[in-house]
Amino acid sequence: MSANVDLNNRPDYDQELQDIADYVLNFSIQSAEAMDTARNCLMDTLGCGLLALRFPECTKHLGPIVEGTIVPNGARVPGTQLRLDPVKAAWDIGCIIRWLDYNDTWLAAEWGHPSDNLGGILAVADYLSQKYISQGKAPLKMQQVLEAMIMAHEIQGVLALDNSFNRVGLDHVVLVKVASTAVIAKMHGASREQLLSALSHAWVDGQSLRTYRHAPNAGSRKSWAAGDATSRAVRLVDIAMRGEMGIPGVLSAPQWGFYDILFSKTNKDQQLKPENERRFSMQRSYDTYVMENVLFKISFPAEFHSQTACEAAVTLHPQVKNRLDDIEKIVITTHESAIRIISKVGPLSNPADRDHCIQYMTAVPLAFGDLVAEHYEDEFHNSHPIIDTLREKMEIVEDERYSREYHDPDKRSIANAIQVFFKDGSCTEKVEVEYPIGHRRRRAEGIPVLETKFKRNLATRFPVSRVNQIFDLCKDSKALSQTAVNEFMDLFVI
Repeated sequence: MSANVDLNNRPDYDQELQDIADYVLNFSIQSAEAMDTARNCLMDTLGCGLLALRFPECTKHLGPIVEGTIVPNGARVPGTQLRLDPVKAAWDIGCIIRWLDYNDTWLAAEWGHPSDNLGGILAVADYLSQKYISQGKAPLKMQQVLEAMIMAHEIQGVLALDNSFNRVGLDHVVLVKVASTAVIAKMHGASREQLLSALSHAWVDGQSLRTYRHAPNAGSRKSWAAGDATSRAVRLVDIAMRGEMGIPGVLSAPQWGFYDILFSKTNKDQQLKPENERRFSMQRSYDTYVMENVLFKISFPAEFHSQTACEAAVTLHPQVKNRLDDIEKIVITTHESAIRIISKVGPLSNPADRDHCIQYMTAVPLAFGDLVAEHYEDEFHNSHPIIDTLREKMEIVEDERYSREYHDPDKRSIANAIQVFFKDGSCTEKVEVEYPIGHRRRRAEGIPVLETKFKRNLATRFPVSRVNQIFDLCKDSKALSQTAVNEFMDLFVI
């Protein structure tokens, strides 16, 4: 046989795709903790989306591509009167969820926000429920939404444990697209072959670069990138459900597959990584681990690596608020991941730039005692030059223990410490916070605060009676699980 031809024996689907498909189709969720956490996650995520509707830079993206479009059985966007096709509805829901950087977080070799998947899950569940009712069938229940959330969290989070997409320049929303694709296909009643086909198309898509998350190009695309990813999942599932063939070797195909093209960054000697280092490393099998351990952003709308720095800064605020001009330096002790993605100096040109700067997110609560979404806006920043003055006095120091325990599966800490030094030689104590209030280790302390946050966010869009109706339903796990999805979404229409 000539060496100049390709061997055209079609392979089986890559095992990584088969593992995801079999998990989604066959795994039975038995964890009461995962279900309860998913319920809290649903509340928190929807609340974050409602709060984002106060910001015109977010709402300008919402609505149909063609103004005046009428969509039978269209999916609703919470907090609005929009009724859209499920692809655009997923985009819009995902956009508002992510806009303020206030929804849940997963930190590992790769970072991300698993609740971003709710955009596609809710849009499809609402559309399918209305469609089924029009056909005389039973709608989906919120139990299925919660189960889809748990599985999407698990797929995104487990793939992120050992596999750093950011180190090869890819954005973590690739995992949103893959996880959303898997659970949305199941909601559609996909066969194993259809689900595998959809997954293969999610991986073969061109993937987003992280350019828009990092200096000097950080910008607002990072606030809608996940909405874009989860909406793409909705579209790809639709394509697969129409019978489109899959790409079995999408990951492993020599020269043309994901591993060789997008996961093969060169090493320090500029040699291509060995083939065994270009494959995903799987630390654990899929179950309910990620939802049980997910991190909630309860107190601050800030990139998660800075959450404990914000807590420490609030603690120090009473000691420094009247001595800001006397500060000589501020030492932030942190971990390697924070240094790599949110430590930066120089001008910050927009809100998306500021909420990914640990120096900014520390300076504001040091000076003002809190950090809220409005603190990133141009008007606030430009009116308070003290923020940049404090930034210029900051030193960033890595603590190797912090970095090590960040990756320790038994600890998963996100530690930061702050100490302020004054010109007269005095200093504050070093305030260290290793676990933020949204951590699993602080669930008992954190959930009441999360519920208060949810009610506060509901009140930005709805009258008191509706706020109480939604809140009481979400607090009642049994009633929520048995509520039809379309009826649940009815409650969020203004």
